[in-house]
Amino acid sequence: MSTNARLFTPVLIGGSLILLINFALRASFGVFQIPIGEEFGWPRAEFSLAIAIQNLAWGIGQPIFGAFAERWGDRWAVILGAILYSAGLILTAFATTPATMQLLEVMVGFGVAGTGFGVILAVVGRAASDENRSLALGIATAAGSAGQVFGAPLAEVLLAFYSWQAVFVIFGAIVLTTLLFLPMLGGGKPATRSELEESMGSVLRRAFRDPSYMMIFVGFFSCGYQLGFITAHFPAMITEMCGPISPLGTLASIGITTTSALGAIAISLIGLANIAGSILSGWLGKRYTKKYLLAGIYTLRTIASAAFILTPITPATVIVFSLVMGALWLATVPLTSGLVAHIYGLRYMGTLYGFVFLSHQIGSFLGVWLGGALYDAYGNYTTVWWVGVGVGAFSALIHLPVREEPSRLPAAA
Repeated sequence: MSTNARLFTPVLIGGSLILLINFALRASFGVFQIPIGEEFGWPRAEFSLAIAIQNLAWGIGQPIFGAFAERWGDRWAVILGAILYSAGLILTAFATTPATMQLLEVMVGFGVAGTGFGVILAVVGRAASDENRSLALGIATAAGSAGQVFGAPLAEVLLAFYSWQAVFVIFGAIVLTTLLFLPMLGGGKPATRSELEESMGSVLRRAFRDPSYMMIFVGFFSCGYQLGFITAHFPAMITEMCGPISPLGTLASIGITTTSALGAIAISLIGLANIAGSILSGWLGKRYTKKYLLAGIYTLRTIASAAFILTPITPATVIVFSLVMGALWLATVPLTSGLVAHIYGLRYMGTLYGFVFLSHQIGSFLGVWLGGALYDAYGNYTTVWWVGVGVGAFSALIHLPVREEPSRLPAAA
């Protein structure tokens, strides 16, 4: 059996560890929403805009880093991304105005792009065998969720002992540990002859003229909107809107005595549930039609979100919603990236998925920014939550007409 026929290759393990660290840190930003706002007296929209800009920069940087990796190598893309990510976090610790923090989040966003899904999933996808690719992408995605399990609680614990500025510096140092796993990246599957003959510009033009690619592009918007809003605002939303935690209840008995702590744990539970959800998604993507699986995931998200906001927010409903949404959280990623690879091949997967991910991050920008802006306007998150329900239903429908078959090169003249 060849090396590429194995599921757990060094590439998958190294890529998963890089994603774990990446997402552990970026999933914690919502925990800083209240401490930073209280220190400077900023409206909720100011720090929300900083996180929104980070998400948008991440999206813009994704196709750029994908193309960079395909031109100069995956390792150089990760090195550049880690340096930008670390420097952005450390410099943010010295920001004292909203404009400065928002500007620095551009650097953080580009750093996340260089060490995130667009680069790493392309590496994993190329290294995996055809029969293992969908599951390998699911495992790598699940690794990002594993980071989310402890990222927000880690930030909450560190904030009990250090200032938020010191925590940002600590996180900046942690980012650089991703460089330890660079030797594991390599050994990718070579491109086919037809893929080598087609230029990047040609395949991009062909993709953007393809209605299926554009439907995938538009459909990924709602995923970003929902994930961006929840990651940035759910801890604060729970802190302020959740009913009290009973001093004699189960949560109190395990040390969760405040709604603030519950908010951090909710993000962790989402990540925990999504470990199973992402792996299951990758496994199902190997056996069933990916577009129908995506439509089903968005439908379930829509139902779960509507049910949560229509019922009183209590510790019990927060935990149930976190587990349900977590199972669906990044389950779209192995299916979407796998769909792009299936239709267009592996040669330019990083760039093509990077552009699709840009749509995701435009949605994330709007989810984060609108969450803060509408909170300041109405004093609650209800309106922006219902927008997320609507765009989720839209994404469930728009994936149905996608043609899930390999795209053919145009015939020679």
